Order: sequence, then structure tokens, then C-alpha cells
Amino acid sequence: MKNTALSNVHIALGAKMVPFAGFNMPVQYSGINDEHETVRTAVGMFDVSHMGEFILKGEKALDLIQKVSSNDASKLYDGKVQYGYLPNENGGIVDDFLTYKIDDTTYLLVVNASNIEKDWNWISKFNTDHVEMKDISDETSLFAVQGPKAADALQGLTDIELAPMEYYSFQKGTFAGVDNVLVSATGYTGAGGFEIYVANENAEKVWNAIMEAGNPYGIKPIGLGARDTLRLEMGFCLYGNDIDDNTSPLAAGLGWVTKFTKDFVNADNLKAEKEKGVSQKLVGFEMIARGIPRHDYEIHDADGNKIGRVTSGTQSSSLKKSIGLGYVDTAFAKDGTEIFISIRNQPIKAVVRKPPFVK
Repeated sequence: MKNTALSNVHIALGAKMVPFAGFNMPVQYSGINDEHETVRTAVGMFDVSHMGEFILKGEKALDLIQKVSSNDASKLYDGKVQYGYLPNENGGIVDDFLTYKIDDTTYLLVVNASNIEKDWNWISKFNTDHVEMKDISDETSLFAVQGPKAADALQGLTDIELAPMEYYSFQKGTFAGVDNVLVSATGYTGAGGFEIYVANENAEKVWNAIMEAGNPYGIKPIGLGARDTLRLEMGFCLYGNDIDDNTSPLAAGLGWVTKFTKDFVNADNLKAEKEKGVSQKLVGFEMIARGIPRHDYEIHDADGNKIGRVTSGTQSSSLKKSIGLGYVDTAFAKDGTEIFISIRNQPIKAVVRKPPFVK
């Protein structure tokens, strides 16, 4: 199992450590509910250094990204970030990822930890123009500082103006006395905030500086447990749960980042699927009766017929009720539709709700 540059720091802070995507990661410190509330109301910091980072460089870098990505990276400008996915050739998804445009010939791709090697091999397969590719995952630390007080907590550490930073943009500058730090505003919690990319050798210095600067604002270290409950309240997909190699990106609601104005892997088949219409859709739902939905629980209609399955579920700390995501037959995908989650072989009533669950 791999460690991040700060694994010992998390252990010293009393974190409960668990294996996740091949890494030894903190799942919680003070408790998931407390950490969740901290991010929603103040500011918290996640160590997400397990994520993967690739640099693509050269005159043909954009062409390669255009070939493998569902989204249209030609729309990017310097300092802009774009969400997209890597379609496979069988109608599923290799991974979802972010593209950062640094300049006309340099791009940073940020991928999921569990897919670093798979994504690298997939992109390399289409690199016929010999674009320079570098995997910097093992030398890069990444912190997500999230919450409504994030900008105030961090501003004294950097020359980058944080509050005006647009969603899905980034800048490079000095941060906590370290030069050439990349700061972005992509967010995976719906609470606002920033991502800090820093070399491993500076990771502990930057982490400690953020904790000290954030102390007056109530900052706490936050684990992956609260990260999951926060993203689920926003209805954000998690690779391996809600999307994977066998799920249709169109059924998953990713049509908005599927751009048929250019050629990309499996574009023709996806276009045909769009024209035909999908048989199932990924929906959000709230439990009406008591019960917590879990991954792969069956979803039924009122007559007991199986109409889908749960992909993610939790007890929402903010709403004090259980929520989830799942695929259902399209006839049951409309907001307000009554469905039943099979929990311990009992049909527990729920209702389809369009995310985000927390506005």
C-alpha cells in the first residue's frame, strides 16, 4: 500500500486510516458528521494526494486530448479547467478527469487514484504523434481546502487573489512561501474552496501553514468519509460507484460533457445511443421511510418489479435523511416518482429527486 507524503501527519492527528485505491488514507478524524458540518459551515482540509496527475506537452498535446476526451478541450484558455471523461470502445467510461490548460502546448490531466495506471496506458495507446507525457503523481501532493471560509483562511498565505477566482479556473503563484504552487477552484463538495498542488518536499510545510492560518476560522482536517457524504449531497458521481467501464456516460447524465462537434473515441456509437435514447438513467433519490441505501441494493417499483440498482447512498448530515444515487428504467426517472429500495429484503419507500440535494 502506498502512503502520501503526509500519512505520518494524519496518524499523529489521530486519523482512522483505511486502504483506498491502493493508498493508506485517512477516512475520518473527529467523526464524519462533525467533519461534514465543518466543511458546510466553516472550512476543512482534505489530503487528496492519492489523485493522479499527468503532464501532456507538445504541439500535438491538444490533438491527443481531443481524441481521448469526451469534452471539447479546444474551448479551454490558459488558466481554465474542464471536466470530461475518457470513453472506452465498448460504450463505458475508462475514467472521469479534469483538464487544466497551462498554455497552448502544456496541459495537466488530473485522474482518479484507482485508475492512474489504467488511464496512463489508455491515453498512451492513442499517442501516435509522440506527445511528451509525464506522470507526476508520485511527486505531487494535493490538498482540497473546502468551505465558505476557505478564501478568508487562505488569502494571507498567497499572492493569488482567491475570492474572485472563477469556478473551474486556476492560477500559479507563491503559496505559504513556496513558489510555483498551482491553486484551482474546482471543488467536489459544493461548499466552495480551493485545491493546492505542491511538490511532496513542500507538502508538510504547506499543510501546517494552512492549518495555522485556518485556525481562527475553525479549520479541521477532513477524511474521505465526509468527502463522500459531501459529494453525494451535490449528486456528484464517484468513479467505481456511479460510473465505471460498463456504465453508459449518457445514462449517467454526462451528455453535457459529450461533444459531438469533434471526433473522439467511440463517438459514433455514443451518438447513435443518444439518438436512440437510453434505457436507464442515473437519478438521485431521498428515502421517505427509514433505511440507508447502499451500493448495489436493488430498486423496485410498487409491484415489486426490479427497475434498477443503487450506486451510492448515505445518511445526509445536512438533511437528516437518507439519500442516494442509482440507475432506474427511464420510465421511473422523472422527479417525484415513487420507488422502493430493497433493504434487507424489505421494500423501503423513496422518491426520485433531482440533485443537488443541498442547495
